[in-house]
Amino acid sequence: MQNNKAKRPRILAVANQKGGVGKTTTTINLGTALAAIGKKVLIFDIDAQGNASTGLGIRSSSRRLTTYNILMGDATIAETSIPTIIPNLSLAPSSVDIAGAEIELAHISNRAFRLRDAFQMANEDATNYDYIIIDCPPSLNVVTINAMTAADALLVPLQCEFFALEGLTQLMRTVELVKSSLNPKLEIQGLVLTMYDNRNRLSEQVAQDVRSHFGEKVYNTVIPRNVRVSEAPSHGKPVLIYDHNSTGSRAYIKLASELIQRERELAA
Repeated sequence: MQNNKAKRPRILAVANQKGGVGKTTTTINLGTALAAIGKKVLIFDIDAQGNASTGLGIRSSSRRLTTYNILMGDATIAETSIPTIIPNLSLAPSSVDIAGAEIELAHISNRAFRLRDAFQMANEDATNYDYIIIDCPPSLNVVTINAMTAADALLVPLQCEFFALEGLTQLMRTVELVKSSLNPKLEIQGLVLTMYDNRNRLSEQVAQDVRSHFGEKVYNTVIPRNVRVSEAPSHGKPVLIYDHNSTGSRAYIKLASELIQRERELAA
């Protein structure tokens, strides 16, 4: 008998309310690495800064419809998504308009479910993808809550600095609240250590502290502090395209492989 059940994409939200920890860089390059191994990927940019969109070479003038329109119910995922220069990788771009979503959604009863409902209504459009990766804003606002409510799991980048664990307790508390009241299936897929400097003893100390707190939830792969990673967005390219042989590129390829292995173990 033929199985007519539609394939459902795996939805990952990349979140941390702290800014400058590598959320967007991780979103772009993890998405690119997954696309490079044949996975169909949609990057879903819900940060008002739109850095994931810019980092993939999509100019503001090219963003006719954005994720703001999806949140407001004015557009579908299919209408909003556009191809990137990377085969298998598409983008639902963001705009500054999404900064006003908090106020505009304030009096809507189902405001936490706008993205979840949009993904569910996408039907065949969403099943074109293996992964949807949501780049969240650096705050725990209603837009981020929407991402957590729609996601299967959370990927949390942590910068290897003194205050790495500061605020993480609040994030974990928010995850538990979302899980208990909005999205029972939400899990922490993993924590990714970013901007690691092996010349700096502090980086190693932070890595040890994070691993002692979260154990196997922390990825073995660490993302190094690498100038090529920092340069790539200004050229509108992921570092895997900008400089494939850089240490940053190799790290994100390893991260994608480790993520795929974790996904297989979860599915087993």
